Amino acid sequence: MALLRKINQVLLVILVLMLYLVLYSSLHKTSSRHKISAHWKKLSDVVAKKVDRVIPVVICASEERMGATMATINSIRSNTDANVLFYIVTLRDAVTLTRRYIEESQLKGIKYKILEFNPMVLKGKVKPDSSRPDLLHPLNFVRFYLPLLEMNHERVIYLDDDIIVQGDIQDLFEIKLKSQHAAAFASDCDLPSTHEMVRSVGMQTTYMGYLDYRKQEVRNLGINPNDCSFNPGVFVADIREWKKQKITKQLQKYMKDNIKLNIYSSAMAGGVATPPMLIVFHDKYTVLDPIWHVRHLGWSPDSGYPESFVQNAQLLHWNGPFKPWGYPAVHTERWEKWFIPDPSGKFSLMRP
Repeated sequence: MALLRKINQVLLVILVLMLYLVLYSSLHKTSSRHKISAHWKKLSDVVAKKVDRVIPVVICASEERMGATMATINSIRSNTDANVLFYIVTLRDAVTLTRRYIEESQLKGIKYKILEFNPMVLKGKVKPDSSRPDLLHPLNFVRFYLPLLEMNHERVIYLDDDIIVQGDIQDLFEIKLKSQHAAAFASDCDLPSTHEMVRSVGMQTTYMGYLDYRKQEVRNLGINPNDCSFNPGVFVADIREWKKQKITKQLQKYMKDNIKLNIYSSAMAGGVATPPMLIVFHDKYTVLDPIWHVRHLGWSPDSGYPESFVQNAQLLHWNGPFKPWGYPAVHTERWEKWFIPDPSGKFSLMRP
């Protein structure tokens, strides 16, 4: 009997151990499945986030330069797989033309919203100036009012219309802005390869070329006239930081100061839209990779960059009077590659 009792006890212990092992194995597999499931869910969420994320691009479309805007848009959408949403800002008279240009051309499939800009917001802030009237166009000041546009994004890209994007716009959008910086611009002192071009055409690269340092009000700003300027035709904006710092209100202040004190004018290098930006963002902006804003292509009708340099540029900007849809101009083949004929026939190229 004693022997039989011992055998039963041993069998009971073995049975308990087997039940424990079965239970442990079951729980471990369930835990592993949950971990694997959670891991794949996390990965799928990341992928979905990348696919669904919208890259908002703000660009203006004036009636007389509609073809330029459409060439910029075409270059962007052709060089990215990203989910780009174009906010096309125009005046009331050009809304119908803007929509027709898109809907009756190869741009029909793009995601876009047409926003009407009210020039009355500029009343009392822009002084008439005849030296370069094109710089006084109301749409030149849209960049000042980004938070007031009908859109809801934490970050946006702003582009002028005399631009061709050769890189993936997503790379520009993903730039990391420094803490408390509301925008990222390209410094005018950044690209050594452009310095010869700048010298040859007399382009300004410092604050001295944009602000009238003969005025005490300008000197009181405490900005060194030899500090490097930047071009506000291309920038990435943090809208939350822009609102927090009341950037639009600051810009309007200097516009009004210019009405009273004439601290800058369109006779100077930057016209009337650049100087307020230079003042407000002085030493308060993140510097863009210079390859994302190769500029000055419109400052000379016959002085261009080496083709290898232009080919590797991610973004080309024909700032200056010699536009690539006009004549004469340089690197026009780079621009014409993305040009889409106007379905209405109003916009056409000037060629010999």
